[in-house]
Amino acid sequence: MVSQKLRRGLLLLPALLLTGCNTVVLNPSGDIASQQGRLIVISTILMLLIIVPVIALVVLFAWRYRKSNTAAPYEPEWDHSTKLELVIWGAPLLIIIALGLLTWITTHTLDPYRPLSRIDSARPVTPQTKTLKVEVVALDWKWLFIYPEQGIATVNQLAAPVDVPIEFKITASNVMNSFFIPALAGQIYAMPSMETKLHAVINKPGEYEGFSANYSGAGFSHMRFKFHGLDQQGFDDWVKKAKAESATMKRADYLQLEKPSEREPARLFGTVDAGLFHDIVNRCVAPDTVCLNKQMSMDLNVKPGQKHE
Repeated sequence: MVSQKLRRGLLLLPALLLTGCNTVVLNPSGDIASQQGRLIVISTILMLLIIVPVIALVVLFAWRYRKSNTAAPYEPEWDHSTKLELVIWGAPLLIIIALGLLTWITTHTLDPYRPLSRIDSARPVTPQTKTLKVEVVALDWKWLFIYPEQGIATVNQLAAPVDVPIEFKITASNVMNSFFIPALAGQIYAMPSMETKLHAVINKPGEYEGFSANYSGAGFSHMRFKFHGLDQQGFDDWVKKAKAESATMKRADYLQLEKPSEREPARLFGTVDAGLFHDIVNRCVAPDTVCLNKQMSMDLNVKPGQKHE
């Protein structure tokens, strides 16, 4: 009786463990993440079309041709079957072709650098659709978000209106990191002296988890932030609240924020220096520092043997 209950408990254990899983990747609130989740499901089903029959046949052959089954045919001279060869090679080949075609199409349609063509499956992006621009900086160990059009900045807090395309420009101050909001879109690397991009849209209001998906040192575990999907009025109110803050994000403020720190609280900055993100990418925020783009431009214009003036 005890062993029977134990067996039942072991059978239920995987189901109990799965109840604690967060399936946000397969049930996201953003159109890009939804398409990515659907791609995972379709790819898994296509692969299972081969895996499940193979596992079933392994069990079948092991049972049918067991040693004690003397009724099973014994054909030691058998070596070829055209029909069997067609099934063995044809089915996987068709699956590979289908997966390759699906991957090729989605690689282009879900390219993070590609501007959105739709809000969701029923609503295309029109020329009148306004895009929200957000500049993202991965710091040690916190996130800085700059809203250049609104003239505000935030630390460890991100907000966007629902059904409005978002264009993220992403970089890092020091080491490589990865910007990831599972409910919104896939992860995109943030690298120093480089700018990566992500286009996405949130379709449902709510509070979502964002974090770093690439280990970057001691404070990595706490490098998290909240992403708020708001209606347009809620977003406008959030911007007004940020503008009312006396805290500023000037270059001197950024140089202080850039220093490594852990468990930074979310906060808003009412003003931000124009061009700050450009200078972060080109590593020239500090005074009397030549920007990398200017340095490279000067290097291109210098003739062999000639010195910089």
